[in-house]
Amino acid sequence: MYAFGATAALLLSFVIVGVFATVPVRSLSPGDRAAVARAATAQAQVGWGLRIGRVLSVFLLALCIVTGLAGVQNPFANFSMTFFWIVFVLGVAYTVALIGDFYAPLNPWKALVEWCERIPGLRFAGREPYPEALGYYPALALYMIFILIELFARLLPSGLAIVLVVYTLLNLLGAWIYGKQAWFRYGEFFAVFMRLMGRMSPWARPWDPDERAAAPVRRWRIPFIGLLSEPAEHLSLVLFILFMLSSTAFDGLHSTLPWVNVFWKGIYPVIAPLFTPAPGQQFALSTDLYYFWQWCSLLVSPFVYLAVFIVFIWAMKTITRSALSVRVLVLRFAMALVPIAFVYHVTHYYTLLLAQIGQMVRLASDPFGNGWNLLGTATVRIDPLLVDVGVIWHTQVALILIGHIASVYLAHVEALRVFVRPRLAAASQIPMLVLMMIFTTFGLWILSLPLAAGG
Repeated sequence: MYAFGATAALLLSFVIVGVFATVPVRSLSPGDRAAVARAATAQAQVGWGLRIGRVLSVFLLALCIVTGLAGVQNPFANFSMTFFWIVFVLGVAYTVALIGDFYAPLNPWKALVEWCERIPGLRFAGREPYPEALGYYPALALYMIFILIELFARLLPSGLAIVLVVYTLLNLLGAWIYGKQAWFRYGEFFAVFMRLMGRMSPWARPWDPDERAAAPVRRWRIPFIGLLSEPAEHLSLVLFILFMLSSTAFDGLHSTLPWVNVFWKGIYPVIAPLFTPAPGQQFALSTDLYYFWQWCSLLVSPFVYLAVFIVFIWAMKTITRSALSVRVLVLRFAMALVPIAFVYHVTHYYTLLLAQIGQMVRLASDPFGNGWNLLGTATVRIDPLLVDVGVIWHTQVALILIGHIASVYLAHVEALRVFVRPRLAAASQIPMLVLMMIFTTFGLWILSLPLAAGG
């Protein structure tokens, strides 16, 4: 019934958008143009607030590493686990979606690179030109490794600290080889992720001084419309967006009873006879095969989504008889999927944020878990904010529906830009509407599945 209701709402929103939507246009006044020209020629100055923010971000990164290595290994008593997984991965991402990409100027790894440049003779201008064909594949690969670690590594604080050290060294090496501008645009996956999140924000002015100099003077815009400021420039960015979507769907699916039964009742009986484990190793082998199947499923998921997306884009091209290639249309309409990826992320993880964020008050005073009380808050107990299951479910349904309606709107606006004629643009969006309905139903179905034992 929820699937029927959600798809009906999508259908209604499609009709409303088709009738009333226009391409947002804002012409600059002569005064605005003069202000933009002055800003473009002025050298961006890093203010004290930004400098303090960079120092704080690097300090927090270092604190996560030090507390992870030297603190207690209880994940709930160590600062690094709650701060990184809850405050940074969830809290910062959601805040960026609301107020814009403030992570770009505060990126701790970029700040480290710029500080290293103060060493005489050390420059991160790039030893090699960044290969155009490489695109966003480094960020995609690192994003995939990150999700594998999140879902399957079961890290203790020391393991997280080692991962952060390795990731820091990778960023320094990537910036040294390809230059900091190229690497932090294409290689540092948190930067790519936050940049996509920030383009949904109604706050239009960039936070990064390097970008603000040439930015329009306006401060506000229609929510989500910033995603259409420029299309995806490379197929690897499309895969990155689709992995944002597929990895969250996989996280919700991989511990459910139907998904587990697919392997143990459908796949394992077929492949088990192909292996002859040593005596006593049958359980270990079957476990390894199960996790290998899970890992492969996650890594293949964005390519499966891409294949589905291409099919519907091909249907769009067929209906409109467009002269544009399927590849060009994929790049033009990929950004319309970001709101769906975002609401999937929120629906799956916002309860974790509500339940754990209050623990930072206590952990700030005792980051190592050694019984300290630096700020006088170590004994403060903030109960997790537990939400009724019915409220959670209805909130998840509402978020998924809002995200899909936003995607319907963005796709229609982009269609008006690509196909110009309103009727042709509306016809082109019928395949996209069907795709949104499928995504909506699939997302609600995942949220309703029973968990397997231990899931």
